[in-house]
Amino acid sequence: MRRVAFTIVCLIALPPLLAACDAVQYQALKTYMSVKKGLVTDDGSVAVSTTAQDFTITALADDMEFPWGFDFLPDGRMLITEKPGRLRIFNPASGEKVMVDGVPEVHHKGQGGLLDVLVHPRFEDNRWIYLSAAVAVGEDAFTTRVQRYTLNGNRLEDATPIFEARPAFDGSIHFGSAMLIDNDGYLFITMGERKRRHLAQDLSVSMGKVMRYHDDGRIPKDNPFVETPGALPEIYTYGHRNPQGITIDRATGRIWTVEHGPKGGDEINLLRAGNNYGWPIITYGEEYAGGKIGEGTAKEGLEQPVYYYVPSIATGGIAWYDAGALPGWRGSLFVAGLRSFSLSRVALDGDTAASEERLLEDFSFRVRNVKQGPDGLLYVLTENGGLHRLGPPAG
Repeated sequence: MRRVAFTIVCLIALPPLLAACDAVQYQALKTYMSVKKGLVTDDGSVAVSTTAQDFTITALADDMEFPWGFDFLPDGRMLITEKPGRLRIFNPASGEKVMVDGVPEVHHKGQGGLLDVLVHPRFEDNRWIYLSAAVAVGEDAFTTRVQRYTLNGNRLEDATPIFEARPAFDGSIHFGSAMLIDNDGYLFITMGERKRRHLAQDLSVSMGKVMRYHDDGRIPKDNPFVETPGALPEIYTYGHRNPQGITIDRATGRIWTVEHGPKGGDEINLLRAGNNYGWPIITYGEEYAGGKIGEGTAKEGLEQPVYYYVPSIATGGIAWYDAGALPGWRGSLFVAGLRSFSLSRVALDGDTAASEERLLEDFSFRVRNVKQGPDGLLYVLTENGGLHRLGPPAG
């Protein structure tokens, strides 16, 4: 049963039935409804009012284990990853779930596991999808790997290596792993610095970079460091900490990433080929135990973020919204907040952040990822195990 609809039943049920309810969701929605009366719609979704855009939130699924990434197939169904190493096909119209066979073995520990999934824009012709994952490559050595597959029914076939971060390290954090194919067909892959912060400035390694490939794994000849001695030719930008989200404005081709800062200093960055985004030389964050990192918040030759968060919201995915279903949100970036239990909307004026507001704070969701669907609605994946849809007001 859908989580919101189930929670509404819980609100009016007898005490024995309350024990079957998801306690976190039940309490969150109960508190919300006690403040905002009369916001439950006939279809079991919840209506929410904000200054920029009224909307409804509807629960579609609630039974996943640490979901991380998702993307849409041409027929409207979704591919959703779960960190322990599962990939499912989910139909948001019917609720049908089908597990996909042939998923590779992953390193599921800490921030590692099966991470992002990307459907090729020409999927109907080539059946290609991409998976990123943390994998073991030796004893106590782990790294980020991206492979391309053919999706045949509910089975992955024809694994093709695209990217493997090098070198590999021990530890299970900062794997990056967000993916995007831009308007020209180039594949972008984000990579964290694996908590070796100095490596984000080293062009001879993959850590703390955004990579750019052709969709078959070839390296574009116009990548910015192809002619730089000692540099990895796949690098597109560098100086990143742990970017776990990437999105594009299809109308203009602008690409943004969002990355975890340390204690404070999560950043939204507008990507420009060859640019240095500063970590760890500049940052708006500080050491977790307190204390300055690097040389300050700005330095000549290093890029400033479009927007930054202090305190940190623990950013996950990011989505650019340009559809007409929720017109008050057009021209906004949406950022998943794990620590903030919110969805952050950053309205842009050109390339500059104009305002920021927090959505869904009343629902206790650890928001992991967000995407605009082919129907023009927003879909939100939560680390609690849920998938939710944000749509226009009822009626």
